[in-house]
Amino acid sequence: MTSPTNPVIAGFHPDPSVCRVGEDYYLACSSFEYFPGVPIFHSRDLVHWTQIGNALDRPSQLRLPAGTASSGGIYAPTLRHHDGRFWIVTTNVSGDGNLLVTATDPAGPWSEPIALPGVVGIDPDLAWDDDGACWCTFAGVSQVRIDPHTGICLGEPRRIWSGTPGAKAPEAPHLYRIGGFWYLLLAEGGTERGHAVSVARGPSPAGPFEPCPRNPILTHRGTDRPIQNTGHADLVQAPDGSWWMVLLGVRPHGGTPGWHVLGRETFLTPLRWVDGWPVAGDVSLEAPAPPWPLTVAAAEPVRDDFDRADLHPRWISLRVRTPEHCTTGDRPGWLTLRARGGSLDDLDVTFVGRRQQDRYCRVRTAVDASGGRGGLAVRLDERHHYAIELADGEARVVARIGPLRTVVAARAVPGGPVVLGADTVAYEGAQDSRSGPDCVSLGLARPDGSLDALATLDGRYLSTEVAGGFTGRVIGMYAEHGTVHFDWFDYRPAPPSSCGPS
Repeated sequence: MTSPTNPVIAGFHPDPSVCRVGEDYYLACSSFEYFPGVPIFHSRDLVHWTQIGNALDRPSQLRLPAGTASSGGIYAPTLRHHDGRFWIVTTNVSGDGNLLVTATDPAGPWSEPIALPGVVGIDPDLAWDDDGACWCTFAGVSQVRIDPHTGICLGEPRRIWSGTPGAKAPEAPHLYRIGGFWYLLLAEGGTERGHAVSVARGPSPAGPFEPCPRNPILTHRGTDRPIQNTGHADLVQAPDGSWWMVLLGVRPHGGTPGWHVLGRETFLTPLRWVDGWPVAGDVSLEAPAPPWPLTVAAAEPVRDDFDRADLHPRWISLRVRTPEHCTTGDRPGWLTLRARGGSLDDLDVTFVGRRQQDRYCRVRTAVDASGGRGGLAVRLDERHHYAIELADGEARVVARIGPLRTVVAARAVPGGPVVLGADTVAYEGAQDSRSGPDCVSLGLARPDGSLDALATLDGRYLSTEVAGGFTGRVIGMYAEHGTVHFDWFDYRPAPPSSCGPS
């Protein structure tokens, strides 16, 4: 078996929170403006993870208004198991504020949300003490006791720790009872290059808390490590007594400042205890091998023929998904998308995609656009995306970069379904401070599956360092006018080919 690799969950899967039940591990991530929200993963070894569902998969659970901006929506869930149930507490920054859902099966269904109106900060955490009291700790860092069954606060929030003096954005707190102390783990320094993990401990859930003398216990700021922005961590203990940390990080590429295009990803590192304080292990591209047999998860299919009545939980849409605009029921074996009136530049576009999880990948989809206009897009947000679309017997490549939108190339195509393609490839230009992270080629698929590229575009413009925000690339299908049908969608990792500067 090959050595396990980091990230253990690749692509736009930030803010991981983990819990263990017996020999099974479960993990939840942020989802921002995408629906369904809060992807849920399962593992038996902490290294290989399989998505089993989404916690917020009904419109009644996840209300994202039409004006929800990209990088709005759902922030930083905490996943816990207590009293025979799974609990998730998270923040909808664009709608309902802090909310809590529960389930007996982490694959779902999850309950309707319980509102937490008295919890006024993001990144909420849940912890129960020996008396059964439930403590909610949130960014700031403040804390309040709550009734988790009603959402009512049982007191007034109070500040309990602010992290390292002078460090910005103390957030993502997690509270644990370990041995004779309560440990408070938090992120600080912002989620960019200065990100870090610090810890304090105290005699009770409410403190008082003393900081670890070796804070931060984990950071890659100011280093040339291939993984950067390390932070927003959570801890879990394995059945053998060992401790582990999941955290987010990014893999920047190219010249200065280094561009990350896949978003913030989930990484794994071991944890040990020295003098009553946690010491994080090395976070490298080679994941730590736990001292138990690895259980390789079944490989996810690279191709979806849309033969199921419902979509696999990996598929995500923008803000909402309704049968009226997205269905596999109209034409058996096809995904049908109906435009809601907007283009990829707008908030109300009909879009179904999956996270880009590989630096280099090859995507193909068969499209029948005889009843409308739509195609294949590589998306970061409304102002940063590349697409190849079909309409009126023509395929054209469209680029949106900030305020600029242009048709880069166009070609006549025959009637009937057309196979569109997008490849992410290595940047071959002069390797200096201006080198991009990759290139995105868009075009038509040849009979052998290779790409006849209409245009090859610089990938840096679909990066967080250019666009801002908290998400990563999502590659998928869209309809911006009329009705567009998709017969199949094929995503697979690819060896690096190369492109010149564009």
